[in-house]
Amino acid sequence: MTWRRDVFDAGADLVFPVLCGGCGRPETRWCRRCERMLSDSPIAAHPRVDPGVAVWALGRYRGPHRQAIIAIKEHDRRDLARPLGAALARGVRALASWGELPDADRLLLIPAPTRRLTARRRGGDPVTAVAAYAAPALGGGVRVAPLLMTSAMARDSAGLDARARARNLRGAVRLRTGGEPDRGATAILVDDVLTTGATATESVRVLSENGIDVAAVVVLAAA
Repeated sequence: MTWRRDVFDAGADLVFPVLCGGCGRPETRWCRRCERMLSDSPIAAHPRVDPGVAVWALGRYRGPHRQAIIAIKEHDRRDLARPLGAALARGVRALASWGELPDADRLLLIPAPTRRLTARRRGGDPVTAVAAYAAPALGGGVRVAPLLMTSAMARDSAGLDARARARNLRGAVRLRTGGEPDRGATAILVDDVLTTGATATESVRVLSENGIDVAAVVVLAAA
């Protein structure tokens, strides 16, 4: 019954207060100010490890960009996949309007690779969830293609410099078993945070070797 659900929701809010995922403002999961900040035009990023294609970010890794990414990855704020997906869709549309993306009948949003154990611990891959909300907003010819994974043999890249990250990931990114690349489609590699560019570079290399044309890398934030 509706009244019982209302009582349960009210009790849940007392135990777990509703806070904006971008700034912590109470009584809203995503405030208008944070939405506006994630609606800014994409910015060009220039990672130390060059993937050989254009790299764009929805903003810098600070403020609501940073807080929302941490919340969805580390604090189980899966509700943020929707506003982050909407921001990603707006960014991709902006790039297309600028002529930064080629005209294509079919476009793949390919999430950056992740370890299966990490995704399982988080209840799923956040980047894939964000891309899943962005794809329908971009049109019927756009789909999410989770083709990549990171080998369990690769070390955690936290604390590694650009050169060490590149060495660590060399050969560790691979196509998922049973993945069926759409070799006639244009692809965008999607990730949450760009640090050195090592993950993007190895991902673009693997996709290119399997006949997938990566037009650009688009991340939610650049460190």
